[in-house]
Amino acid sequence: MAGNGSGKAPVFVVVQLTGGNDFMNTIIPYTSSVYHDNRPLVGIPQDQVIPIDDTLGFHPQMGAFKDLYDRGMVGIVQGIGYPNSNRSHFRGMDIWHTCEPHEVSTIGWLGRTLRELDPAGENPLTGVNFGVGLPRAMAMPGVPVTSVSNLDNYGLMTGIQSRERDQALDIFKQMYGPAIGAGPVMEYLSRTGQDVLSGADLIKVAPERYQSTVEYADNPIAKSLRDVARVHTADLGTRVFYTSHGGYDTHANEVPTHPKLIGDLSGAIYDFFADLEEHDADDNVVMLVFTEFGRRIYDNGSGTDHGSGGGAFVIGKTVAGGLYSEYPSLEPTRWVNGEDLEHTIDYRGIYGTILEQWLGVEAAPIVNGHYEQIHPFE
Repeated sequence: MAGNGSGKAPVFVVVQLTGGNDFMNTIIPYTSSVYHDNRPLVGIPQDQVIPIDDTLGFHPQMGAFKDLYDRGMVGIVQGIGYPNSNRSHFRGMDIWHTCEPHEVSTIGWLGRTLRELDPAGENPLTGVNFGVGLPRAMAMPGVPVTSVSNLDNYGLMTGIQSRERDQALDIFKQMYGPAIGAGPVMEYLSRTGQDVLSGADLIKVAPERYQSTVEYADNPIAKSLRDVARVHTADLGTRVFYTSHGGYDTHANEVPTHPKLIGDLSGAIYDFFADLEEHDADDNVVMLVFTEFGRRIYDNGSGTDHGSGGGAFVIGKTVAGGLYSEYPSLEPTRWVNGEDLEHTIDYRGIYGTILEQWLGVEAAPIVNGHYEQIHPFE
């Protein structure tokens, strides 16, 4: 096994920040006049930022995250993206999910990964998504994935089970039908759709086995990560977990909205790793937090519009914390389209880093090529 010396199978948790998280207000270039001049409304005052070094700092609501960073558990990937970043949410997220920037694909990068981790599809819990529907990242014909919107009700009553399955499949059809046509969607569902809930009987033991002194907050991302912890500590053989945190499309009202989101995220991730540590289940887990794109350098008087050059986080006990890649240049001559941060590392190289250095899976067939990797594992 690649990146983990515990003898346990390495586990990968993905947290998707849906809507395009504002990277410049997450990892803030707080000494830059360009930052403050271009963000008169949404800019964070220098004296409120939690410093990382003498140029960059965390958003003031990320104190819990800074604690993980100080413990050496957080790798900050600066300037993540890809050439000619697509500003559409749907297409932008699709590109991240499939590693296909030029054509629409039905096959997700984690679907391919799950096929490598469990070639015979023996365990319907090898991949588990918390949320309604199925992220395209995990979709691949013949690869079973269990999708759960409420772990406490899941699989306990046949009515809920069939209704939830129908709802999940309907959402899947609505999401992907317009892009790839009804035929391929129906073919995919006929082969895979019935597996979306096939892990119900297996997974329902997770809440019964779980006890913890960690008290998670009452918000969506905290509940989702608590569910991940409950299934992970039940030792059901899950290798890839997926969940998402919505609301990051901050064109308007960014000043009240973004601090709440990033604060909820920070606290939930802190509690999640505290929970795993309490269960002695934290030494084989790595988390990737990503979003489909960053936001523009200047604010629009209420929020920020779709941009590029975002950021991601690689988090875990085995991670060598610190800054990776380069923060996009704030020099105006370097701005993409005259208004965006440039990308400084390709997201497919970060996927490749996780695949090869953590999960022990060859990256090129999954990410469709060879890309520069980072080295965040001790």
